[in-house]
Amino acid sequence: MLYGIYYAYWEKEWGGDFIPYIRKVKKLGFDILEVACHNFSDTENEYLYQLKEAADAEGIILTGGYGNDSTHNISGADPMIVKAAFDKFEKTFQKMNIAGIKLLGGSLYSYWPVDYSLPLNKKEDMKRGIETVRILADMAAEYEITLGMEVLNRFEGYMLNTCEEAVDFVSKIDRPNVKVMLDTFHMNIEEDDMCGAIRNAGDMLGHVHVGENNRKLPGMNNSLDWAGIGQAIRDIHYDKGVVMEPFLFRGGDVGYSCRVWRDLSNGATQEQLDEYLKTSLKFLKEKFEA
Repeated sequence: MLYGIYYAYWEKEWGGDFIPYIRKVKKLGFDILEVACHNFSDTENEYLYQLKEAADAEGIILTGGYGNDSTHNISGADPMIVKAAFDKFEKTFQKMNIAGIKLLGGSLYSYWPVDYSLPLNKKEDMKRGIETVRILADMAAEYEITLGMEVLNRFEGYMLNTCEEAVDFVSKIDRPNVKVMLDTFHMNIEEDDMCGAIRNAGDMLGHVHVGENNRKLPGMNNSLDWAGIGQAIRDIHYDKGVVMEPFLFRGGDVGYSCRVWRDLSNGATQEQLDEYLKTSLKFLKEKFEA
């Protein structure tokens, strides 16, 4: 398995400069740095070349997270919104290719976080989503990019809330570069049997996010059956990315979007945050590689 950390662990805003974190995550023992691709369509090419060069120099794999807003909903009923979504995805794929990023995960099939004051029709949106994501997959394949359909809890999304729904969705899309993406934080809310869900995903599982029930780092409160999760991952011979996605700080776009209203870091300094990561990575490897 390859272990990673999402850059927003240290940040309060989406985007920014990811390059300084590459050497940091290498020093901390990670294989992957996950970055936000929300704003890649407007990012200068020169910066993306520098990002790739820095990652290659340290032997760090870059993966991408992505969440469109409601004006770029690829499963929406409004053709203009769908077109805008496709246009932004095309630009994003081009920029990812420059940066050497070959995996994009998130609510690619919809938008995030969902605004429940807007009308929705899950059945029709799912039907449209199968068709539009199939097209999106073919676009991504031109750049050898894999798409992770992230399963979200009911408070953040409505289309894919369980692994079973995601497996069905991905099966119907029927493209080799479209995979199921699971996140233990969301699974803790929605799944009756988290370990069973992982086994159900099987070889469709393409990317994994890990975190405690309240968005803390794995092992910080040991709220989940990490040994069981690790066993389920080994049972399906999963060998891809396991990326920590903790959100510990209130404030900024990150804190607001993830609904963090209190400090979950215990007032940690930057040095303490790095120590938390070392401890969590050691904990996760012990549980996942037993």
